[in-house]
Amino acid sequence: MIFADADPFVSQGRRSSERMWHEVSCFRSTVTPLAMMSHRRSLKCVIPTKRVPACCVKGTPDLPEPFNRRWSNPRRRKGEFHHSLKPVRRWIQGEGYNHFDCHSKDYFMLISYNILGDNNASKHGELYHNIPLDIMNWNSRKRFIFHEIDSLNGDLLCLQEVDNYEDISAYLKRKGYIGHYKRRTGWAKDGCALFWKAERFKLLEADNIEFRSFGLRDNVAQLLVFELFENPKWRIEFAFPCFKPCHMQLSKGNPRRLVVGNIHVLFNPKRGDIKLGQIYRFLLKATQLSEKWGGIPVVLAGDFNSTPKSAIYDFLLTSKLKVDMRNRRKFLEQNNFQLASCDLSVLNYYWTGKELANGSPHSLITHDLNLQSSYATIKSTAMTRDYLGEPLATSYHSKFLGTVDYIWYSTGLTCTRVLDTLPLDTLRMLGGLPCQDIGSDHVSLVAELVFTESKEIEIQSTDESSNDEGTVISKVNLK
Repeated sequence: MIFADADPFVSQGRRSSERMWHEVSCFRSTVTPLAMMSHRRSLKCVIPTKRVPACCVKGTPDLPEPFNRRWSNPRRRKGEFHHSLKPVRRWIQGEGYNHFDCHSKDYFMLISYNILGDNNASKHGELYHNIPLDIMNWNSRKRFIFHEIDSLNGDLLCLQEVDNYEDISAYLKRKGYIGHYKRRTGWAKDGCALFWKAERFKLLEADNIEFRSFGLRDNVAQLLVFELFENPKWRIEFAFPCFKPCHMQLSKGNPRRLVVGNIHVLFNPKRGDIKLGQIYRFLLKATQLSEKWGGIPVVLAGDFNSTPKSAIYDFLLTSKLKVDMRNRRKFLEQNNFQLASCDLSVLNYYWTGKELANGSPHSLITHDLNLQSSYATIKSTAMTRDYLGEPLATSYHSKFLGTVDYIWYSTGLTCTRVLDTLPLDTLRMLGGLPCQDIGSDHVSLVAELVFTESKEIEIQSTDESSNDEGTVISKVNLK
């Protein structure tokens, strides 16, 4: 950033007609709209190749002096602008949890973040044509990502599009994290990475899914089983200034265990059948691990590449979908299928050839997890949420602005707060992602979850149908 001298046109003895002044932003090398310019402007001097007539610069009636003229460099004009606006996100509390007293071991914070792999960013440069190169550079973006992770201090990190794992792992190891990585099969260079705080979790089992083994492309998923350690230190959050730890000790015979899943679903919008196949296998494996360890809760996070209006979202939320056989056959025969041309979103599902050959005219697809979306559970304003309660946008580049990322949780957990996403107006003012402070074309999802009930209380609650979830929580913490 360069500030002009008091009299710049004589500071070096050059004639004013030989210079043109262009305003530049204090935000790196990007251009700022004139309406947002502060009274203290930074200036850049450019010597033109041709002499500019004096009448065009000085002395023309009704025109201000050159120092007061506001210019924008036409060589940098791209139609969209990156502002020095600093994105601000706020925590949203769940009802009844403002001063929720609970043992620290019951709480954990999970972050889901598609960090935009360096290889994908270079391969699909057309999606980021309006983003300055210095921001798109991985060395710059990783600083933004690391700073965000440090600020949030999450207990579990579910990362997608990780193609610099050693770089990321080395940094997070110094911060007390342990990592588990699964690279995509085939020629892809990125994969999924799941990190956890060593002081908070003990890894019990780790499993990976290679969807290629099911004929479902090269995407992968991770499923890990954890147990929370007894933590003598209380977790004090800035959002809980009146937080006081209770003195009730939870039974050591009731360890807090959970299954954590991390997935990056196929991007191709024309292959909803593949997407459902991947999600179905993901849910099936998560259910198997949950039952293996005694019916423990499940948390599933990642980039599902499906919007809240899709049938895949309905399948995750309602655990079932009734599908017409004729529509399934018709869907699979359409090689040039476009989402916008289809009236039935129910077609975006996966069916095997065997199911097509032997299926009934009406089939019901189901899964056994009772899932809730963390962001839809914690209500916010219409500035950031849609009619379902989901964020209006978790991803933004030149060809897409919408929601594809989620954190789902099953029975045995509840969401106490989330870090709200950005309003659409703010995202549009930024002109696209990545930007300053956000190192990816996705925004991170952050949810704080808490175990809600022990096995004893869960059995007892079946005989007390009048008790709601809040009553069960109070019993666990006050007994």
